[in-house]
Amino acid sequence: MAARWWRRALRGLCGAALFLSQLSVLSGRAGSLMTTKLSQPQSTLAKSLTSTSTNAPYFKVLESTEIPPYLTNCPSNGLCSRLPPDCMTCNTNYSCVYGKTATFDCKVKPHVHCVDENNHEQENFTINMTCQFCWQLATSDYVCTNSTNCMTVSCPRQRYNATCTVRDHIHCLGNRVFPKMLYCNWTGGYKWSTALALSITLGGFGADRFYLGQWREGLGKLFSFGGLGIWTLIDVLLIGVGYVGPADGSLYI
Repeated sequence: MAARWWRRALRGLCGAALFLSQLSVLSGRAGSLMTTKLSQPQSTLAKSLTSTSTNAPYFKVLESTEIPPYLTNCPSNGLCSRLPPDCMTCNTNYSCVYGKTATFDCKVKPHVHCVDENNHEQENFTINMTCQFCWQLATSDYVCTNSTNCMTVSCPRQRYNATCTVRDHIHCLGNRVFPKMLYCNWTGGYKWSTALALSITLGGFGADRFYLGQWREGLGKLFSFGGLGIWTLIDVLLIGVGYVGPADGSLYI
């Protein structure tokens, strides 16, 4: 009887030990599941934080605060129709007729502020301008570079390659900076009236040629007494008609 009781007691202890081991295994699995479930939101939160921190428009904000270079030429709160062309973008009017006035739809560039005739701020507006290219404008509508290397007094009259830029308040089609062949038109400060007066009064001594910077001809007239008067008369005619000019090739004032 005692042996049977010990066997039953051992079986009970074994069953209790097996139950406790299974319970510990189940509790371990539940804990791991809880930790994984809790770790997933933290990881996603960390990812969201890192993604927002790396992709945040911090550098874009710095870039947006930079002043565009065209803003220096754009008046603030001025009339939109009087803005320089660099401050706006306009659509091409393909129906415009050459030489006729046409209407163009325009829009101000970012950070540019302008108003209409009623002092109301606007972004979209229209401008009226002549349908022609910039290189076809009048000479008073653009500014060109000057050349001091070409001769203004020559036959035929010399030309030079100039770079021209349209004035800010003028609107036209095409490139606003363009090359153009122009006549030599620079001056060195010589006056035609002074040269003619010296040729008439002191031309026999070569004063007119000395004044124009032509030293060799001046010395020739001086030692030949104006070519016995013949050279003096010829120079009066040549300076009078503008054929003889300054030695540096510039124009008279």
